[in-house]
Order: sequence, then structure tokens, then C-alpha cells
Amino acid sequence: MPLPDLIEIVPLGRPVRAEITVPGSKSITNRALILAALANGETKLEGALWSEDTQVMVEALQRLGFEVKVELDPVESCNRAITVKGLHGITPHVGTVDDPLELYVGNAGTAARFLAAFVCLGRGVFRLHGVPRMHERPQAALFQALRELGCSVDCEGDKLPAVIHGTGPKPGQCSVRISESSQFASALLLCAKAAGWSVRVIGEDVEESSYVRMTRQLIRAFPKRGGAFQIEPDASSGSYFWAAGWLHPKAAFKRVKGRSALSSPDSGKISQKTFAEEALPSCRVRHWPKSGWQIDSRFSRLLPLPATLSRQSDLGDSILTAMVLAPFHARAVRFTDLGRLRLQECERVLAMRTELTQCGAEVFEHGDELHVFPSRLHGAEIETYQDHRMAMCFAILGLKVPGIRIKNPACVKKTFPNFFQKLAAPPPGGLGATILDAASRRPLSLPELFAA
Repeated sequence: MPLPDLIEIVPLGRPVRAEITVPGSKSITNRALILAALANGETKLEGALWSEDTQVMVEALQRLGFEVKVELDPVESCNRAITVKGLHGITPHVGTVDDPLELYVGNAGTAARFLAAFVCLGRGVFRLHGVPRMHERPQAALFQALRELGCSVDCEGDKLPAVIHGTGPKPGQCSVRISESSQFASALLLCAKAAGWSVRVIGEDVEESSYVRMTRQLIRAFPKRGGAFQIEPDASSGSYFWAAGWLHPKAAFKRVKGRSALSSPDSGKISQKTFAEEALPSCRVRHWPKSGWQIDSRFSRLLPLPATLSRQSDLGDSILTAMVLAPFHARAVRFTDLGRLRLQECERVLAMRTELTQCGAEVFEHGDELHVFPSRLHGAEIETYQDHRMAMCFAILGLKVPGIRIKNPACVKKTFPNFFQKLAAPPPGGLGATILDAASRRPLSLPELFAA
């Protein structure tokens, strides 16, 4: 039975002690799938995310003729063990000018960009297309770089749908701007060695671009001749549960000049007492990433939020999670460098300002910045704009604020199909929240909360 079109999150009555598992990183999984197809041998990706975005990548590789085996993960239901037989740069299936090989990318930016570069290694013709929003998202800088490398890209307005004429591995040089998306550079870098490409990244200091840095680190660590590769949990998905723990804290113990002090983020007060040890946070994420590959792994260390947070240098997608926490701080929080958020699954700057304002937050938009002020919030019906992160952010807000109703909650299937099950499952594996069908006021069961 599918998720209802409108659900309501019932606030938690008290803190819970929970340790949540979250599915694998989408960013790492889709990069690893490309690298596995380019490897010289069979690679098993363990802990790989199994969601809409990664499924379209697997299906595309299968259409291209790669052998891909998908097995259940015994620990996390939205993960899989995915085995890919790499062919060292060879693409088995290709299309022709009269009959291009069709590849569907949904609204997955990683699939759209990475596959555009990958199919250039095939000696044939390929047509990439997705959902309407994906056809609006930028591609021009990547397509221009591919043309510099000798590939022909036919499209209107340098956007999808596009027909790409692959030349096979062919040495060349190109430059790529990443001001609109770092995925352009990652797409080229993933294929550079197999294709013989020299890629120059411009428009931003590449060492300051966290996702380009992730790509370079992943390329170095990946087994080139096959083997096993572990995908780490998705840090941006984990941010929701750190946020839930911060909104519903247990008493937190801090050492003060050799003794302990009892504090609560809700009250801001400190009463001095003696305690033998520090208490654990009310909600934690198991196997929190320590590699440093994911910029969002910093999230847990940024609570309470600093006065300024940058989408470019501090956080990635989890900056949206931080925005829903900002009204609960004692002073305004300034979110900067948000330009790329306007070009993602929806126009996220406008969407966050609109929906937070609906909930009673005082929000000021200035250029590519949002300023969120301390506010008393209330319930509202949240438009998600077909954006999985909008749904998840405001669901976490609903654990604190009564009356938060989420439209089209099934959009979380893009990266986290069992997200609402994690909210509702009993502790310690979930938060024990009640989620209602907003129309009937009926509590939804765990099977009904899966976003299929």
C-alpha cells in the first residue's frame, strides 16, 4: 500500500535513546558504480544505497551491457551488495545514429552527468533523458568539455535530452567550469584515466570543492582490478537523526573546570552538580563516516549551529537540515553561498524560505543567502516540490512542532525509501514517532511507511 499523499508527523513527547542505521551514500554509490564498470575485473560494492537514484544508474549500466548482480543487505533494508563486472573501458552495447541507445536518468544529477561522460568511451550513439526537472537542470559546462574532447553532443539549449556520439577512449584535453555543479568535473575525472583525458577544473578552487575532492579520493582508493569496496553511510541522510536528537535532548553533561555541569539546549541554563560520566546524546547514527570524504559528516560537530554556515565550505545537502534547526537558536543564523541550491531537485533557496515562513519562521533572503531568526513555530502543510530533502527536513521539524503535514512524502524514495519507517520504528532502531494519514487521522503502520 503506497504512502498517502498527505501525512502528519506527531511530535515526540519525550527524548528517546536511539542508534539509527542509515543507507549508504548516494554520492559514493553512483561514483563507485562508474568506477566498477571501468575496472579490470569484478567488483563487489558492499553497503551500496538502493534507491531511485542508484537504481537508474544500475539499470543504465545493464542497458549498456554490463553484468550487474544485486543482492540483499542483511543489516540495512535500503542497501544492497552490488557486483559489477568491469570491462576496462569497453562498452558492450551501443546505439546508432538511426537508433540511439536510450538511457533514462530520472532526476538523478549524478547519473545524468556521470553517464554523459561515461558513454563517450563507447563507440556509438546514446540518448540521455530524464524527468522534466532534470531537463531544466544545467549541463552546458559538461557538454562543452565533452566537445573539446572530440565528442558530439546534440541537444537544445545545452540541456537534456541529449544525443551523445561516443568516440571510444581517445586522449584529449579539456577545461570545465564547476560554478553551477561540481558533478561536471567529477564526471570527467571518473573517466579520465580510462579515456586518456587531461581535465582542468576552473571557476572555483578545486581543493575547496568538497565533492570534487571526494571524487579524487575515491578514485585513489578504488580497487582497479576488482575486489571488494565498502560504501559508507550517507552523512546527509544521517543529519536528520542528529537533528532529531538535538531537538529532543536528554540532559547533556559537560566538564567544567574539572567538574561536571548539567545543561539542556532547550533551557540554556546550567546547574552545577557532580556526575561521574558524560551522558550520550539522545539519538546517534551508527557507523558515522570518519573518512572525511563526505562534507556532511561534519554535521554532528556543528550543533548547536554557528552564526554562519556556508554551502560551499561547511556543509553540503545537510545545510537544509540546519535551516530547520535555526529558529530554535538564541540568535540568527546566516546561510551563505547557496547559489547551487537553486539548481537542484527544486529551487531550494526559495522553497526553504517559503515553507519555513509558512511555519512562522522569520526568514530573510538576500542574494544567495538566507538569514533565519529565532522564531516561535506552528504547524503548516508543507509543499515538498518533488524534493526528497524538503520532505525529510520538515518531517524532522514535525517531531518538535505540532501540526506539520507533509505533501507527497513518497518523494523520499529518491535517496532514502525507508526514512519514515526509521522515524516510526521503536527505539533503539528508530525514534518511535507516530505518523498519521492526515485525511483519516489513522496511524500508519511500518509497512505503509515505505516509499515504493
